Amino acid sequence: MKVVHVNAEAQRNACLARLCAEVYGQDAGLTPLVVFTGACSVFFPQEAARLFAAVDAQGKPQALALLVLDEEGVGMTVTHACSLDQADAQQRLISELTLKAPLRVDVDSAEQEAFYQKSGIKRWFGGAGGKRIGLGARHPAKSVNELAPTLSLDEALILRRFKHDPKAFEQAKQAFLTGLDNFPTAL
Repeated sequence: MKVVHVNAEAQRNACLARLCAEVYGQDAGLTPLVVFTGACSVFFPQEAARLFAAVDAQGKPQALALLVLDEEGVGMTVTHACSLDQADAQQRLISELTLKAPLRVDVDSAEQEAFYQKSGIKRWFGGAGGKRIGLGARHPAKSVNELAPTLSLDEALILRRFKHDPKAFEQAKQAFLTGLDNFPTAL
């Protein structure tokens, strides 16, 4: 399995649409569309996020992960990740990314923490609201106080735009559906 940075716009949008659909599922309302739209219109143009795929020997995507920079541009947080075909593909993707990037994960369950520990996240801190924050070996922070907040989208603003601009909503929805329809068989 090989890790690929998905940066060609059409492939990136297709992979992001699939990632959002996989993470949020069918009953998530507008959340997948909001995340997709925000990443495509804010994060990617500002180079504040990266999309990675684990691919098999034929280049077929097996897992996807979206990493978003922190406010200081030092660390990258795994905000969304999923396996597509092989159950352990997501773990192998995170393990590879842990070796290459200053990775951070925020979890709220013991199961998630155990998953990321198996993926190579070894340093853990207590965060606000009972969350746990894990850091990969390449992350420079030595304590939770040294962590900058992860960049975030103003989801309410995106939803307001959708509500007040039906054309923007329709364009975003079409871009999302086009991405799903054009998910690549190989990268």
